[in-house]
Amino acid sequence: MNTLDLLRDDFKLFLQALWAQLDLPSPTRAQYAIADYLQYGPKRLQIQAFRGVGKSWITGAFVLWTLFKDNEKKIMIISASKERADNMSIFLQKLIIETPWLNHMQPADDSARWSRISFDIKCPPHQAPSVKSVGITGQLTGSRADLMILDDIEVPGNSMTELMREKLLQLCTEAESILTPKDDSRIMYLGTPQTVFTIYRKLAERNYRPFVWPARVPRKLSSYEGLIAPQLQEDIDNGADPWSVTDPDRFDHEDLIEREASMGRSNFMLQFMLDTSLSDAEKFPLKMADLVVTSVNPKSAPDSVIWCSDPQNVIKDLPTVGLPGDYFYSPMQLQGEWGPYQETICSVDPSGRGADETTAAYLSQRNGYLYLHEMRAYRDGYSDNTLLDILKGCKKYGVTKLVIETNFGDGIVGELFKKHLQQTQQGIDVEEVRANVRKEDRIIDSLEPVLNQHRLVVDRSVVEWDYRSNKDEAPEKRLLYMLFYQMSRMCREKGAVRHDDRLDALAQGVKYFTDALAISAQEVVKERKREEWNDMLQAFLDDPQSETNHLVLGMSLDQKRLARGGGKNSVPNWV
Repeated sequence: MNTLDLLRDDFKLFLQALWAQLDLPSPTRAQYAIADYLQYGPKRLQIQAFRGVGKSWITGAFVLWTLFKDNEKKIMIISASKERADNMSIFLQKLIIETPWLNHMQPADDSARWSRISFDIKCPPHQAPSVKSVGITGQLTGSRADLMILDDIEVPGNSMTELMREKLLQLCTEAESILTPKDDSRIMYLGTPQTVFTIYRKLAERNYRPFVWPARVPRKLSSYEGLIAPQLQEDIDNGADPWSVTDPDRFDHEDLIEREASMGRSNFMLQFMLDTSLSDAEKFPLKMADLVVTSVNPKSAPDSVIWCSDPQNVIKDLPTVGLPGDYFYSPMQLQGEWGPYQETICSVDPSGRGADETTAAYLSQRNGYLYLHEMRAYRDGYSDNTLLDILKGCKKYGVTKLVIETNFGDGIVGELFKKHLQQTQQGIDVEEVRANVRKEDRIIDSLEPVLNQHRLVVDRSVVEWDYRSNKDEAPEKRLLYMLFYQMSRMCREKGAVRHDDRLDALAQGVKYFTDALAISAQEVVKERKREEWNDMLQAFLDDPQSETNHLVLGMSLDQKRLARGGGKNSVPNWV
């Protein structure tokens, strides 16, 4: 077997020869591992490796090796920008011209395509070029390819918000229709994930098998979900030290320490360790686990609610649309006596007809704890039916105040509510609020402190209703309208979530109760017990027989006062 046949059979040998031709050092261990996965990996794959490992160069060499083996192959290179894709195309053309054992691949005459957009090698005539480069937002429809390489298509500029990521993922699905229906046709993704919501995670769910190679041996393997490169996993199984360098020929220990110091820990964990858990824990502050989920009584609540993250408190039968590993928790304990709520409000976020929702959140407060009874959402703007249905909910929960955002309609919704309140003869005060802070900051500033203190108690029915709502929408659109999806994806970037109507109504109601949250449940309980003690002492002085009977019957302070009557000359109604 001659040298060219050896190069055709083994991509690692081809890569080594090409690196020598470019006067580069021999490929490193990580680069050989990537080459091995490119040659023998599945039909649909991803490569996630630390920055600077040379993913794009290795994949460019793989394109040449594919054409070196079979000159009839058709290859498409897609990048986030057209310029980056064209640079890859130019790089490949230059290698074909300047590498002696690749010269035979040059086209036979000038009639062949030979530009940065697309070029042919020496092959039979075909409608499609041998290699075509295009940006992810460019013209993909109508092309055909046997090998598709999507190189760093996700960058911060096109993946900051949920809407951007959805659009990018939709563009990625176009690759399936471009791929030719051959047994050896393949799609390859190269890139570095930016957050836990990266499209690469979604692609992994669609059977694009990832190959992950971080710069150091991870301290926590759970963040990688069993996707560590096989060669690196073998090292770990054999007892490799955590945080030791995985590819010292590329970056040694001192170099990585310097990069971490200059980049900051969070950026280093993203770019070199491919671990998004630290970044997302800080970026998305509203966690489902900080809520207290239980059945909420419409009229009364206990003195205090105790939250605990013990695994036995995880609610396993409720659907969660939060981040991976984020669950709902039931209360560990309900303490003290039950009593009526100190105030109940309805927070309304109005909208016009169309994609947005008019939403209403029914909230009560007792001893500094907030209780979310119910959420209602409507797609017909502020019609009479919508406003009357909101007022029916107000009657159900004994609402004493309507809190309405006036940014939409400049107060007209509040006036319509006042008209319906007169007609339905409901004595509810209307308070209009106007938002002058950016929506994302306002929502997080209102909810984060309350959630961190576990002061927001949510009725189970709210979670169930939220998940079942908008049944007629496509699954991916239904998610965008869900309260808890909006909550878990909210961050301080503009346009973080496409729809935030339900979350905005909840945050508005919570902000109204901000002053009430300064109340200490323990101090309220102490004050009530002190009042009961003083009342008992005075009652024993005034009428010891009646007070003894009241204690035996276990009557509360309000019941005892009611039994005594309203004054000295009044007739007691208890015998």
